[in-house]
Amino acid sequence: MKTLLAVDLGLKTGLALFGEDGRLIWYRSHNFGTTERLRRGAHGILKELPGLAALVVEGGGNLAVVWEKEAAQHGILVRRIGSEVWRELFLFPRERRSGPEAKKHAGEMARKIIDWAGAARPSSLRHDAAEAILIGLWGVLQLGWLTALPQELRR
Repeated sequence: MKTLLAVDLGLKTGLALFGEDGRLIWYRSHNFGTTERLRRGAHGILKELPGLAALVVEGGGNLAVVWEKEAAQHGILVRRIGSEVWRELFLFPRERRSGPEAKKHAGEMARKIIDWAGAARPSSLRHDAAEAILIGLWGVLQLGWLTALPQELRR
């Protein structure tokens, strides 16, 4: 089974794994703390996911390069995007006027995606994991694993 890993970049990183059916498999948040631990962590995460076909990273700089280099060693397709790319697709303009406002609405949308996918519900959902979920949904739409946004997720 092919999978896509979405990464909301940072030392506090959001991760979301999607299957080739376009559904969310799992999501989590991880605090790497240092760039070196992030480097080792990225290596371990990508190594653990043998069916990984694509990686979508939101963000830039040296942290993005860590993920891109690791993915290249595994022959994984990488796409780097900015937050404005997925926010434009999933959030109304009034919901993305500020960062905190966008994060709040991303969390609401992520919970809908979790329910639609039948993934485990969180007791609390960190904004980095919520954003990784939306980044991943954007990615599966771009790859054509989903041909359109599911009716349950349309607003």
